[in-house]
Amino acid sequence: MAKTLVEDLEDNTRVPFLRGILIRSLQDSGLSFDSAHELATGIRDDLDNQPVITSDDLRQRVIKLLKARSDGKDVLVRYEQEKSPFALQVEQRDGQITQFSRLEYQHGLENIGLSSDEAIDVVATVYKHLLDRRIEKLASRRLSELTYRYLRQSSGLGPAVAHRWLVWRDFVNSGKPIIFLIGGTAGCGKSTVATMLANRLDIVRTQSTDMLREVMRIMMPEQLVPVLHTSSFTAWKALPGSPEVIDDVSDTLLVNGYRSQADLLAVAIEAVTQRALRERVSLILEGVHIHPSIEEKLSKHDDAVVIPIMLGVLKRKQLQQRIQGRGADVPERRASRYLKHFDEIWRLQSYLLSEADRANKAIVINNDRDKVFREIMRITIETLAKDFNASPQDVFA
Repeated sequence: MAKTLVEDLEDNTRVPFLRGILIRSLQDSGLSFDSAHELATGIRDDLDNQPVITSDDLRQRVIKLLKARSDGKDVLVRYEQEKSPFALQVEQRDGQITQFSRLEYQHGLENIGLSSDEAIDVVATVYKHLLDRRIEKLASRRLSELTYRYLRQSSGLGPAVAHRWLVWRDFVNSGKPIIFLIGGTAGCGKSTVATMLANRLDIVRTQSTDMLREVMRIMMPEQLVPVLHTSSFTAWKALPGSPEVIDDVSDTLLVNGYRSQADLLAVAIEAVTQRALRERVSLILEGVHIHPSIEEKLSKHDDAVVIPIMLGVLKRKQLQQRIQGRGADVPERRASRYLKHFDEIWRLQSYLLSEADRANKAIVINNDRDKVFREIMRITIETLAKDFNASPQDVFA
């Protein structure tokens, strides 16, 4: 199928129509990804037999479709502004000049716990402020300061939210690495949450304890360390003196098996985190072997921020459904085997949550992805705020 070409009459150039570019532009204007994808796909399909379209005609098609959408009114205003001759450039602290991105700015606000709608409103207000004054270039610290002033004066947000922004910007400017330790039992969503955090916070280094266990299994054969070659919820079977079959394994035996395996993994976990600390890079480490005691070994490092999170799902049926869904998405993970041992998984979760509570570590209930992200970021900023004593002048200097 031949690509439709978009012709710019002013520049006398033709480039292929790229759905991904249109989706990004619509997202920058405040449309959700799903809505932007739907709209851009519809336009691409309509252009199937049209070899050339002018950029103005393409823009008018987008505007017409936005006018027809119930969620397109505010987006339309921002889209038309984005296509106006005004283009805002932002000078970063290292001197690099970048184009202002509404979407990146929105994500920055969501990082301090704002909902998507709240963040979009702030983006629109601040952008309009700059647009009205025809400010085409400003330093990133001035943009951050303007955002702080608006958040502080906003009746719906106020000083508390502005303070969160101040704390987060101070951390971002510090260059310190952040290490997230995400624990929880099978099926609670650890890897999904880790991926989401990595994408939102631009963290390139992630590691699962399951992968560390696979590496250790190659190095340590089953005959030498049998407890390493089982699942966390059946590790008790490999303990010395344990019977091979028990109708109802006791909590003590279940926990002893898990702790034996987790203690072995602790060496590899510490090695991975220590390397991240030496290289001063952020890291997300997730897995069932993230026991609350691990964080205690890392808390003494002043050059890094360590955020331990224990994920949980408090309804049995919901956790079962998550495990079933995971097996459908990734057949290699064999949901049937997990469901066969669901009672052990459920009791192991109770142990992990109780341990986190006893150690005063943060527990996050994973019922909604966006809420989980906001809760983790709230915990993160509260942790950062404990050692924060800078003034706005210091942060935005």
